[in-house]
Amino acid sequence: MSSSTQTIPERTNIPRHVCVIMDGNGRWAKKRLLPRVMGHKRGLTALENLAARCAELGVEYLTVFAFSTENWRRPEDEVSFLMKLFLQALDGKVAKMHQNNLRLKVIGNRGRFPAAIVDGIEAAERLTANNTDLTLTVAADYGGRWDILQAANQLIAEGKSEITEDDLSQRLSLAEAPEPDLFIRTGGETRISNFMLWQMAYAEFYFTDALWPDFDAAEFDRAISSFRVRERRFGRTSEQLPPEQQRS
Repeated sequence: MSSSTQTIPERTNIPRHVCVIMDGNGRWAKKRLLPRVMGHKRGLTALENLAARCAELGVEYLTVFAFSTENWRRPEDEVSFLMKLFLQALDGKVAKMHQNNLRLKVIGNRGRFPAAIVDGIEAAERLTANNTDLTLTVAADYGGRWDILQAANQLIAEGKSEITEDDLSQRLSLAEAPEPDLFIRTGGETRISNFMLWQMAYAEFYFTDALWPDFDAAEFDRAISSFRVRERRFGRTSEQLPPEQQRS
């Protein structure tokens, strides 16, 4: 992962890396007088559709926040359902991902997940490891602060007395991926909620009121349209940008 604070990334009309906080599942279900868990189930379909659209447009990396380190605080029955849904997705969706040439990665602390989920994650990552159309990364029991701390602890264990930005970046969970170009949060909230704190230094933010189960290809295309007209200066002035990159 190259650093946007050290080098200027190449400007593209399609972001190489999109990251998403999939917010609003529970509210979507509540509006329809359904149990909250039904919103999560419908949200899985929205994720499948988004991954397909990203692959179609040429996005290389899609990273989604599925379950944060703080989400363990949710009601026990909801957490239990999310674990079952995660396992069902690993059992029922990975073969299709593999057929579609999509790669799956899961980042986060796996220590609190049931053994069946850990085994499913490892099997899915092995199966899809060489696929090239899109890398879908699911952040589960993940937090941005946890990510930085685990990277720092790796460096301590290696005996590093001084740490550079490159040292830390190369030990983060997504070291192999470029920094996110576009961050999307659905559901009307406008915060990043401990997601990829280090990596999003120069991401473009896009917030939408659409609840996650309603976030379809048309909503995503609106986010892409917004991204395309942003001035990505990375510390420079507008006048230093090529004319085609300047905001009219």
